[in-house]
Amino acid sequence: MGAPRRLRKLYEKPKKLWDASRLEQERKLIDEYGLKNMRELWRIQTVLRKERREARRLLAARGVGVEGSAERLLAHVRQFLLRKDGATLDDILALSVRDILERRLQTVVLRKGFAQTTAQARQFVAHGHISINGAKSTSPSRLVLFAEEPQLGWYGKPIVLEEAKEGEKAEDDSGAKAEHEGKQAEEPAQKNVDAAKVEQKEKPADGHLQKVDVAAKAEHKQNPAEEQHPQKAVEAETSVAAAAAA
Repeated sequence: MGAPRRLRKLYEKPKKLWDASRLEQERKLIDEYGLKNMRELWRIQTVLRKERREARRLLAARGVGVEGSAERLLAHVRQFLLRKDGATLDDILALSVRDILERRLQTVVLRKGFAQTTAQARQFVAHGHISINGAKSTSPSRLVLFAEEPQLGWYGKPIVLEEAKEGEKAEDDSGAKAEHEGKQAEEPAQKNVDAAKVEQKEKPADGHLQKVDVAAKAEHKQNPAEEQHPQKAVEAETSVAAAAAA
């Protein structure tokens, strides 16, 4: 079966978790470099902390073998952090978290133009579209060596990125804005017209009411006797009809 693996944490938590200033700085780095969570940033901070700790120890140490250890540390750091020739231990102490974040595969893919955003770069790496020296690499947090940068490319069929022209984009934005403003200007006028129609339907004309009242009053004045003696009026009409028949 072999020897069991010795599992250990790859990161160290901050001593004070709920520090407002530190949380704000970490949030900015996470948004800028497209990190998944705080643990990815703590892992980078742990890598930097170990390199700086070893550099301080070698600077303070005296004795045989210190120079050899310093050269090995510098050779290791030159592979992915320090490009300049003649780097010293002081240059290691001057490194920052951003220097290591720039060496992550996700960031290198973005800087090389394989993606347009950090989120897209992470997606390409996680989905297996990026290769290093012909081998597929699916770890966005992988630290890319300087010697591996020229070997970075697509795994399989290249993906063509569609970039909208600035002129067409500005024209589309202006047209959409003008159309939106026109619709906003038409809405109040249409609402006023609809309100006037509803009010006209609900409220009858005053002239029509006045004409109906006048006609009713005139009919009442012409036949006052019919209202007072309706039976007599009926008898009179019957006698007139009988005389006409005779």
